[in-house]
Amino acid sequence: MAIDPNKKSKVLSYRWLIFVVLAIAYFFVYFHRTTGGSISSTLQEAFGVGAAEVALLASAYLYAYTLMQIPSGILTDKMGPRQAASAFIIILAIGSLMCAFAEPMDNFNMMIAGKFIIGIGAAVIYIPIMKVLAVWFRKDEFASMSGILLLVGNVGGIAAATPMVLMMDSLGIEMTYIVLSIITLVIGGLTWFVVRNHPKELDLPGIEEIVSEETGEPIKESTSTKMGTVEALKLTFTSGRKFWPLALWFFFMYGTIMLWQASQAGGFYKNVGGFDASTYSMFITMVGVGMVVGCPLAGRLSDKILRSRKKVIIIGTVAYTIIWGLIWALSGTDMVENAAIQYVINFLFGFFGGFFVVSYAQIKELYPIAMAGTSTAALNLFPFAGGAILITIAGFIVSDQTLAQYQTLWLIAFIMMIFASICAFLSVEKGRD
Repeated sequence: MAIDPNKKSKVLSYRWLIFVVLAIAYFFVYFHRTTGGSISSTLQEAFGVGAAEVALLASAYLYAYTLMQIPSGILTDKMGPRQAASAFIIILAIGSLMCAFAEPMDNFNMMIAGKFIIGIGAAVIYIPIMKVLAVWFRKDEFASMSGILLLVGNVGGIAAATPMVLMMDSLGIEMTYIVLSIITLVIGGLTWFVVRNHPKELDLPGIEEIVSEETGEPIKESTSTKMGTVEALKLTFTSGRKFWPLALWFFFMYGTIMLWQASQAGGFYKNVGGFDASTYSMFITMVGVGMVVGCPLAGRLSDKILRSRKKVIIIGTVAYTIIWGLIWALSGTDMVENAAIQYVINFLFGFFGGFFVVSYAQIKELYPIAMAGTSTAALNLFPFAGGAILITIAGFIVSDQTLAQYQTLWLIAFIMMIFASICAFLSVEKGRD
């Protein structure tokens, strides 16, 4: 039976409204994730703490985010994206309020607890968005839409650098987090009123029905099917080479991104390069700028040009590994003090690092859409575990923040990325391995 053109048009337009609301929420997910590197000096001065304590603060978000990955997938598949995202956006706002109250109380432990709560809330935003993309958008749009989403997220990362420093300078720590909490509450309300789990909830056809009518091909898989939690988890974690090389690759790939962007880059530029906060925060901003360009480009390359997830991931990983080699090799030279070179290195770091976005399309296509939330969350467990663990370890390695300590850390990151490159080659792509 032919689809009502008006209903088809509504599906193809309303999905963009849903995406815009959730993308705004994701902006603040990334904003909170990457604030550590740019405001570390501000926090050290305000609370009288050292580099190890600030590293623990940055990793608190990532530990919470990591712990919530499997629950976030289960909640998304069971509750639906609308209910799961709305509830946890509110939790994110509560965490922001805790961070706000930490400063007047001079309680750094409360700041850490607030960051942990923020991580819990943020963890159940990205996975619902991935489920929405799987249900409301065509398969050959998924990687491109993921790239656009990461573009928005990295604009949040950019805002977490220089603009966040300026905001704290003008408003103070307490008022900055109060403002963030109010904004987050508004976004939570918008999510509840706008987002829908499936077009069927609006009496509209599913995207698979639209694609079937457009192509003349029969529907192979319904976006409204369900799968048991235990079955989905078992299917994911026992699938051998389909899952584990990509998971290990992501552990090191994103773990080293967080190590640099959200934790150690600021201290390195201050203590080794001799740059002031406004200058090195601009360096870190260039990581986000690079990702703003690289993420959507990677999605486009994957969907429309190379038509391959794995090839794009390999290209990005190898180039990103070379950048880490440059960071390590140049760390003991005068190049560290050359601002122009550091702008370029940070841009390329973000540009090629942003190619990781394609992995979500790769993992989604390997498993039934009924478990899209669970399979994506299972993969997403590893990058944030990598970030949390590497940031924590780094706090001890660079305890005195000397050149030799930073060189050791950058060499470790470079070696990790060589291993990650091998994992990228070993990963599986649907229909090609």
